[in-house]
Amino acid sequence: MDIARLQRTKPFMDKRFGMFIHWGIYAVESAGEWIRNNRNITIEDYQPNFDCFTADQYDPKKWAKLAKEAGMKYAVLTTKHHDGFCLFDSQYTDYKATNTPAGRDLVKEYVEAFRAEGLMVGFYYSLLDWHHPDFPAYADMHHPMRGNEAYKDKEKDKDFSRYTEYMYNQVKELLTNYGKIDIMWFDFHYAEMTGEKWEATKLVKMIREINPDIIIDDRLGGDIKVDDPVYYAGDYGSPEQMIPAGGVVDYKGNPIPWETCMTLNDHWGYVADDINYKTPKNVIRMLVECTSKGGNLILNVGPDARGNIPEKSVEILKEVGKWMRANGESIYGCGISSIPKPEWGRITENEDYIYLHLIDANTVCFAIEGLKDKVKFATRLSDGSKINMEKPWNYTSFLEKDPLFIHLPNYNTMDDIDTVIKLYKK
Repeated sequence: MDIARLQRTKPFMDKRFGMFIHWGIYAVESAGEWIRNNRNITIEDYQPNFDCFTADQYDPKKWAKLAKEAGMKYAVLTTKHHDGFCLFDSQYTDYKATNTPAGRDLVKEYVEAFRAEGLMVGFYYSLLDWHHPDFPAYADMHHPMRGNEAYKDKEKDKDFSRYTEYMYNQVKELLTNYGKIDIMWFDFHYAEMTGEKWEATKLVKMIREINPDIIIDDRLGGDIKVDDPVYYAGDYGSPEQMIPAGGVVDYKGNPIPWETCMTLNDHWGYVADDINYKTPKNVIRMLVECTSKGGNLILNVGPDARGNIPEKSVEILKEVGKWMRANGESIYGCGISSIPKPEWGRITENEDYIYLHLIDANTVCFAIEGLKDKVKFATRLSDGSKINMEKPWNYTSFLEKDPLFIHLPNYNTMDDIDTVIKLYKK
């Protein structure tokens, strides 16, 4: 077990809930961030998105306040996605926000706004770059011009080392021009485009020299689950659009840090007609499940081309925030419980308390095994009211063990999303 990694990631893992922000000139298309790939769009045909990107209503202070109101403790912004467009004022490219009608370093304002709200600040940076002249096109499995005969002869003039130098310099810019950054979120390795293809050891050494405490995800390559991972394997696992059945563990079965990334609807980038949103109940239960398995949840929003987070996303996050204000104690700083998962919900735990998440409750009386003589008191977390722990008079006729009993007054007092009972350890 990597003790240094666990120590480095603990402050991040204690936060449990973060905001992912996918934003770029693809928002003009309103068809998601993979639009160039999906429709095989050339750089020339993609140019109107650059020319029309105004961000004229961009106010990251609103974004940051929303994240905080939702109960989120950190955020990660796409500084550069696969299309190569940069939200920051990089000296190594003209393909950046300062050269669009937006005319501003959008990353700088994001950092300042989220720091002001006391949130951890993270940067997403795509390893792919469909705009850079030295990035493989014709034979690359993800490039918009893959298999396009017009690009076949151009490959011989490409020098990938020029691209990795460009990438290295941009990451250095991001980590030196905006103060101390908490999270570096790379995306992603595939096929032969993995590990040292990106000069990953050199890249991570540079990052660690600038900031030894920064948290780096696992998408440069390598296997984070082995006993002695390669240097660039990352600090935490990053499952996408799913929650692992047993959390994330190494090959010996030991839990390792992880964070699942989820969209709020069906896309990462802005799509105006995508109204297939998760409900506040969905979001909260995903967060509870991740926490109970020792993981974080980073939930995505996709602002439009003018800089507005869709109103439906705002509504959902505000509802999530209401529940979090009453019950967030059972999430922050909590993790896997020593008590096995019950059939009626989830359990989270920290050093002093055990939290019962009554999600699929079919009764108002619950028997929890494994807690005999370990609990001195119980309350409903949302209002602090005392919970009855008396044993039914005839429980020995039906239960072989001696469990802890929890009695709720009636069904009408239960939260339709998740009723949380706080158990005080002896």
